[in-house]
Amino acid sequence: MPDSQTIRRLDAGASGFDAELDRLLAWNEEQNPQVEAAVADILQSVRTGGDAALLACTARFDGWEPASAGALEVSPEEQKAALARIPAPMREALERAAARIRSYHGRQVQQSWQYHDEDGHLLGQQVRPLDRVGVYVPGGKAAYPSSVLMNVLPARVAGVPEVVLVAPSPGGARNDFVLAAAAIAGVDRFLQVGGAQAVAALAYGTESVRPVDKIVGPGNIYVATAKRMVFGRVAIDMIAGPSEILVVCDGQTDPHWVVMDLFSQAEHDENAQSILISPDAAFLDAVHAEIERCLPEMTRADIIRQSLRERGALIRVPDLDQAVTLINRIAPEHLELSVADPQALLPGIRHAGAIFLGRHAAEAMGDYCAGPNHVLPTAGTARFFSPLGVYDFQKRSSLIGLAPGAVDALARDAETLATGEGLEAHARSAACRIGAE
Repeated sequence: MPDSQTIRRLDAGASGFDAELDRLLAWNEEQNPQVEAAVADILQSVRTGGDAALLACTARFDGWEPASAGALEVSPEEQKAALARIPAPMREALERAAARIRSYHGRQVQQSWQYHDEDGHLLGQQVRPLDRVGVYVPGGKAAYPSSVLMNVLPARVAGVPEVVLVAPSPGGARNDFVLAAAAIAGVDRFLQVGGAQAVAALAYGTESVRPVDKIVGPGNIYVATAKRMVFGRVAIDMIAGPSEILVVCDGQTDPHWVVMDLFSQAEHDENAQSILISPDAAFLDAVHAEIERCLPEMTRADIIRQSLRERGALIRVPDLDQAVTLINRIAPEHLELSVADPQALLPGIRHAGAIFLGRHAAEAMGDYCAGPNHVLPTAGTARFFSPLGVYDFQKRSSLIGLAPGAVDALARDAETLATGEGLEAHARSAACRIGAE
């Protein structure tokens, strides 16, 4: 029998299961007072000190000293040069991924609309893109060209006139893969700046950086805290927690495939969550054994092991109907339906960030190149959040045009309702239109 300490085994029919599952799913990252204080100081320093503070923060936190604010900029020519330098297979994969992402998000574009009601009044909605968007791409420990594509391209498809990308560059080093992705996605500005100071520059502006309307993209605890603090001054996409995957399997998928899918999230960090649900106990045994066999071979074995031990689980259910019940309770970021007929389960699923249908639909392909966005709600927020999309970069204005000869009925109703609320000027504003031509 495999080491039971590597990953917990749960049975949905066992006494105490609900409480045990609640403990497993609990993710309340405590707000760190020291982090919040540090971030508040950084935000204030950039807000009041502008470029000089931005340069000082870059020297302090990223370990290099740009000569001026202009030295933070990565020109379009440098981005294109990086695109030419990277290996052809990487360049071609990025270009194919970008094409698929553009195609998928093109179907999300919302159009303005108008209609006239039975009284001749014009009603409708005008849809316009945001003026300026900031995209944060992590770069402290690894490079994420996929994050460039997933965050920039929907904004471009939405018609945002100006997209500003910020990414940290420890020691001043530039990552060719990230620069190449920026060239493919078509950013307007690329600034080598990261951390809370980058969020501050985007939110408040400096002498060289115009403030944006919305900030999107993942980051560490300092970036997440900064985004939360500037919300209201600017819009943000979401505050994301650790990555998650929930695999539901009927027991007929190759256990190795399932293990690699579980590992694909566990390797992100120690707080990531990987859960497998199946009605087949023998299959869960096989997956457990495969975890033990494969784990020592993995480059990030220590991270995977801790993630599985602390937040992973293999859960036995009586049937797939119970699996659907648990799906909606968990509301996972990534959901794989590794079953013979995934479409049969789909109508019952209410809460999931991205749903992968069938045994061949690996979450990893969704992360990079399938087309749908990989910026997804975590920690159960799929109950009320959606994946990042074109709609996040569009805003809507209501249209109301009232026909002069048919306004009386509306005006009387408005006068009555305003009077009931005790708002005299509202009532008079409506009443003075009655009978007007």
